[in-house]
Amino acid sequence: MKILLTGTTGYIAQRLLPVLIGKGHTVVCCVRDKQRFNASKYNSARIEVIEVDFLKEETLANIPNDIDAAYYLIHSMSAPTGDFLEMEAKSAQNFKNSIQQTHLKQVIYLSGIVNEPKLSKHLSSRKQVEEILASGKYHLTTLRAGIIVGEGSASFEIIRDLVEKLPIMIAPRWLKTKSQPIAIVNVIEFLQGVLMNEETFDKAFDIGGPEVLTYSQMLQKFAKARKLKRIIIPVPIITPKLSSYWLYFVTSTSYKLAVNLVNSMKVEVIARENNLHKTLGIKLITYEEAVKLAFDRIAHQDVLSSWTDALSSSVLQDGISKLIEVPTFGCFKDVRERAVKDEAKALERIWAIGGNQGWYYANWLWGIRGFMDKLIGGVGLRRGRKNANQISVGDSLDFWRVIYANRAEKRLLLYAEMKLPGEAWLEFKINNNILSQIATFRPHGLWGRVYWYSVMPFHGIIFKGMIKRIAQ
Repeated sequence: MKILLTGTTGYIAQRLLPVLIGKGHTVVCCVRDKQRFNASKYNSARIEVIEVDFLKEETLANIPNDIDAAYYLIHSMSAPTGDFLEMEAKSAQNFKNSIQQTHLKQVIYLSGIVNEPKLSKHLSSRKQVEEILASGKYHLTTLRAGIIVGEGSASFEIIRDLVEKLPIMIAPRWLKTKSQPIAIVNVIEFLQGVLMNEETFDKAFDIGGPEVLTYSQMLQKFAKARKLKRIIIPVPIITPKLSSYWLYFVTSTSYKLAVNLVNSMKVEVIARENNLHKTLGIKLITYEEAVKLAFDRIAHQDVLSSWTDALSSSVLQDGISKLIEVPTFGCFKDVRERAVKDEAKALERIWAIGGNQGWYYANWLWGIRGFMDKLIGGVGLRRGRKNANQISVGDSLDFWRVIYANRAEKRLLLYAEMKLPGEAWLEFKINNNILSQIATFRPHGLWGRVYWYSVMPFHGIIFKGMIKRIAQ
């Protein structure tokens, strides 16, 4: 079977893709930028990659006619709060218009649970997209999920940050809101199970785990699974805006995503009963089991995807390929070189940089820079990295994004996603036992130049120490 997969660089699609390949299907992966998707890591001839942006009608001609089914996994929760509804509606409309011109029989859409009369903008948008997709000339199967629990998911990482960093939580009142979390493994089983299942055609199903829990109970169960004791004190006077700031500063989420999450957390997301899991033979996993399974995979470096994979600055929306050629004109550079005795060991250090490993020198200064970035609405350092030893193009790496990563060429290129009055690149490469470390900054106006000269003394400390440690 030939399947079209949208949202390919997103959290869900990267989990679903290997399952579909393993079932013998050919998967056509829709990406906005081929450079940002590493298809080679799946080691399969059953993957086709096409460049499609569903907000740009001129790219829709790249969709092949001979597809049998499609997964619609496009969401824009991290977009500015005022325009993601319009973006999602336009994307769904363009998808519907193009896909119904093919031989496709079924579309599978992963939505949110929308049973409450008053919905957040995020959930209202999911409902609106479902209505648009349902008007197409094909069979639509909608799966509606609440909180998805799995290593790398936004909800999992946010709860992890809260539990592991705060022994005592002065928390907003939405912690009493009820939800029905579902394990990522169950979500993937549902998505795969309904594929070409005629019993699910033109129907919508709520999918959830076996428990209904408040957010407070989820935090406590998470703490129990981690063998931690946590005290949670709900405070009713904390406004949604303060809640958003609270999530933003304590966790790794972006502010835009925090706003949308807080608005959604005020709405109960409890699944309506159905027998779909019995029909498909799916054993639902409890919340605590899902948390333990997630940490088992983290311990074994088996994190397939992260919510940060699809989250990036607006600059990257134009394509990673445009950023690979580091500019020279009108730029400031900090260039350092150092001889290395063992290229392989130096390369291992480069490939392990960031995250829990840190930046090898003056990590406290990196921490201050990350905190300053958070204060002005940036991503900060808390995104970390998905895998301790592997790096792929498109991965987030603290407040950087991986633009180019090639072990054979011994070259790693990062692009800054921190808030800056300009653009910044950080490059590492090794050639003939010489390690080169190049920081490039292209300033935007006068403030960009003021910024560069103000941080130059710190660069002298950080970059000198960093290359020395990598080359040791």
